[in-house]
Amino acid sequence: MPLRFLFIVWISTSTALGQRLASMRHFAQTTPSPSEAIPYGNNPKTGHYTEAGDARIYYEIYGKGKPFVVLHGGVYGSTYEMATFIDSLSKSYQVIAISTRGHGKSEIGFTPITYEQKANDVYAVIQAVTTDSVLVLGFSDGAYTGYKLTSMYPERVRKLVAIGAGEQVPGLRKVILNTQTAFELDSMYWRQQLTLMPEPGRLQEYWTKLADFYNTMTASKALFTSIRCPVLVLSGERDQNAPLATVIAAYQMIPNNQLSIIPNAPHPVFLLNFPAVWASVLPFLNQ
Repeated sequence: MPLRFLFIVWISTSTALGQRLASMRHFAQTTPSPSEAIPYGNNPKTGHYTEAGDARIYYEIYGKGKPFVVLHGGVYGSTYEMATFIDSLSKSYQVIAISTRGHGKSEIGFTPITYEQKANDVYAVIQAVTTDSVLVLGFSDGAYTGYKLTSMYPERVRKLVAIGAGEQVPGLRKVILNTQTAFELDSMYWRQQLTLMPEPGRLQEYWTKLADFYNTMTASKALFTSIRCPVLVLSGERDQNAPLATVIAAYQMIPNNQLSIIPNAPHPVFLLNFPAVWASVLPFLNQ
């Protein structure tokens, strides 16, 4: 059984790995993290929890200035994958880096998965940190959460950078999530993540529900036309999760928008070409 396999591996390695978690990694990372790298997603010096419905959500705060929420990708995503953004943004902003529900140190809960729920989780963190409006940068699942957050709480979001998230309708893709397959792709990463998780034994249960959600989700005209803040829609040209046509469709439906397409780049565009991504993000933030 996939879950049993993964959980047994977690049990057998968690003690030794727990001693090494000061050095974090993101999924499919090909080189070791620098010894001086901040362990985003597992930093007790700046970590906090807040209650969001039936789950405790973990977040970290870096820097000073206007509050800036950073949201990682779903399923294989982690706070640490956003390290270069956090490094760069925390020089000018108060960065609120959230480990979203079911990821890292955040709990799964038991309520049905929706983007309303995901947006409310983020809103609970914002409420716990600041009374000010925030800027938001989200990747993939984090970007869809950002779209929903801006739609539901327009007074709390100043600007949104949405990376790798286009129009979605049921039937556009088929998502199948299997923990054993994930472990085979990057066992070191998943040993690390399971050690962080409050309920590692529920991962396959959560992923099964998450796959059902992704396969039936809609992000289309009703959502995009309701967004009023400025939005930078950004994507890699060869994004396999959010094909270019869907990204352009979302961009065309958002009233106050900008578009940036990074040539010949895949879904995790900022991990492959951060300078090009940052060259688009920075002018948008400074306008």
